[in-house]
Amino acid sequence: MNYGRTFNFSAGPAMMPEPVLEEIQGEMMNYRGSGMCVMEMSHRSKVFEQIIQDAEADLRKLMNIPDNYKVLFIQGGGTLQFAMVPMNLMKNGKAVYIETGSWSKKAIAEAKKYGEVIIAASSKDKNFSYIPDCSDLDIPEDADYVYICENETINGTTYFELPNTKGHVLVSDQSSMFLSRPCDVSKYGLIWAGVQKNVGPAGLAVVIIREDLIRDDLPAYVPTYLNYKTHADAASLYNTPNCWAIYCCGKVFKYLQNTIGGLEAMNRLNEEKAAVLYDFLDSSKLFKGAVVKKDRSLMNVPFVTPSKEMDADVVAASVAAGFSNLKGHKSVGGLRASIYNAMPKEGVEALVAFLKDYEAKH
Repeated sequence: MNYGRTFNFSAGPAMMPEPVLEEIQGEMMNYRGSGMCVMEMSHRSKVFEQIIQDAEADLRKLMNIPDNYKVLFIQGGGTLQFAMVPMNLMKNGKAVYIETGSWSKKAIAEAKKYGEVIIAASSKDKNFSYIPDCSDLDIPEDADYVYICENETINGTTYFELPNTKGHVLVSDQSSMFLSRPCDVSKYGLIWAGVQKNVGPAGLAVVIIREDLIRDDLPAYVPTYLNYKTHADAASLYNTPNCWAIYCCGKVFKYLQNTIGGLEAMNRLNEEKAAVLYDFLDSSKLFKGAVVKKDRSLMNVPFVTPSKEMDADVVAASVAAGFSNLKGHKSVGGLRASIYNAMPKEGVEALVAFLKDYEAKH
């Protein structure tokens, strides 16, 4: 069915799979005979308990999450996790952060409120256009954890090799590449992801945390809600959670498993899709990718023309051509196409056809 939908290249909130949206549409007025929409039902009801339990079980299956990890659904999105991580994990008051762009910088600024932050590697020298070498980091013995933003949404870089943490806990913000490729959860102490980029609607973060990192000796200043233990003990139902977002994410987990065929299949599709755009950028005389080849994100593709004026003209022309949200983030300018899991290959091909046409005319 044609709903008159656009190819939405927004970095988040972003596209969701159309089959998932159609399923949600079909259950909107009366969820499976309950007589109500999920947005209307009690989070204490048996119906919703089944929804959240299924969502967790499906995510565990999809990512092969080991039994000694808790899966938490926490409100507040990604920005709250910048504070929750140091609040909960800074036992010695010291942590190592890798600075690779806008979102790791925000995480660093927040962590400094709770303890000492050591920036062990940075790509600031080249405008965050690459991932620094993290094979031999200088990590203090008493550092509580090593933190990375595994995919920088704004700057368009991603890690294809995890840092050598030298036995220290690895914490990763996976927001903009969550569920885009297989992930060995056992290599991390904590993974978190704001879901509005690659999974569902805004207002929710998924936190996957190893059980031994959940503490009951947090400083008195840590609010009850910001203690991971609060959510772990209550199976993410300590208070009214973002029921709607959990329900939608659960649908996406099932879709990735049953329709796509799991994360390896999703990764193959993402590689094919990104290659269409990167191959064009590599051959173009007008458009240029902003990231070194080996560290290019499969999810967020920033690129530029020779001038800011032309960047703006391309954005205006893209809107007229029926594309949405190709303008780069206000902090870096240029253009950016976010091509998350739900963006079909046809969308990327249509974008490349538009860019080729623009180049031919200019």
